[in-house]
Amino acid sequence: MDQPWWKRPSTLPLALVVMALLIIIVGGTIRIHDAGESCPDWPECFGTWGFMVDEAEQAAYWEENPDQVDSRGPNHRYTTFEIFVEWFHRLLVGIIAIPILINAVVAHKLKSVYGDGLRNLAVVSGVLLVIQAIAGAVTVYFDNADWTVAMHLSLASIFTSLLVWQYIAMRAQEGADWAFLSTSKDFLKRQKNRLINITVSVFILLILGAWVSSTSGGQYNQACSIGFPDGWPKCQGSILPSIDGPGVLVQMVHRFGAAIVGLVLILTSAKIRVDARDSGEGEGFSRATEVVTGFWILNVFIGGMYIVLADPQEFPEFISLLHLVFGVTSFIAAAVTLMMLRLAYLRKSDPFGESE
Repeated sequence: MDQPWWKRPSTLPLALVVMALLIIIVGGTIRIHDAGESCPDWPECFGTWGFMVDEAEQAAYWEENPDQVDSRGPNHRYTTFEIFVEWFHRLLVGIIAIPILINAVVAHKLKSVYGDGLRNLAVVSGVLLVIQAIAGAVTVYFDNADWTVAMHLSLASIFTSLLVWQYIAMRAQEGADWAFLSTSKDFLKRQKNRLINITVSVFILLILGAWVSSTSGGQYNQACSIGFPDGWPKCQGSILPSIDGPGVLVQMVHRFGAAIVGLVLILTSAKIRVDARDSGEGEGFSRATEVVTGFWILNVFIGGMYIVLADPQEFPEFISLLHLVFGVTSFIAAAVTLMMLRLAYLRKSDPFGESE
């Protein structure tokens, strides 16, 4: 059944994964430019369907709609680029809706080949896209409150992960010969809770990171000072600084959260590695968890460089965007470990081994 990649039905969800990641990256660009309110209404932008809104038009719109005035006051003005990024983000969400619909239709037509489960997964992805659009409207309505930003990013990450899941499951059905699919039930059962812990831990850290970056408009990035080592890995020159303000508290919650998740990842991946070595199987699961751990280590370094390379006037916001991208990638990589586990069980007609 295996075909060239461009003929495979699984290529569609893979293309959707790329589009979803692009939407996340554009969303991150909005945040680092503090342009989340650059289109105060939804789905329109300053009452128009375009992005060319000059300062006079912005002032006129806010005068007519005082309830939508920017959180930084009625005198704040956005550049064309800032408005464009928000507008483009919404456009991408609208565009991806078309292939998402096609994806559900194709999965339904091919359910005799791929099964009802994958058809249902494609439908859930479509529903989640609608929920994500609603979450975007809520984010605009509440002027990018920290909880709305965390919710928006979380839903986007779950949406992307479901598409990755669909792609991997379809490739397995198309004949991809992956060694992990032949792993024994006993080994899979031993790793189930470990892989769940990894995925949940990384997801919580992702939410925490989104909350930290958006709390108080992201103004707490200087709370621990800057430079090496006083700003990072220390905070105000101390490993355990005094909590003399909300900024330090927010920073330390994020840092301790990252440390705890790192400990979970390192210990869990080590246990899986030992189990794989002793049992002579499950090498794919061991490598997958090590990849997740590697992404975490890299992202800790990237987050540190955001503080170390900053100066009093400006932070390197492109590093903040990288921090976001690798945070999302870490979660998707963790979610893939659970996808591998489920697919291996499904190959044995015993999802998650619960019937035994």
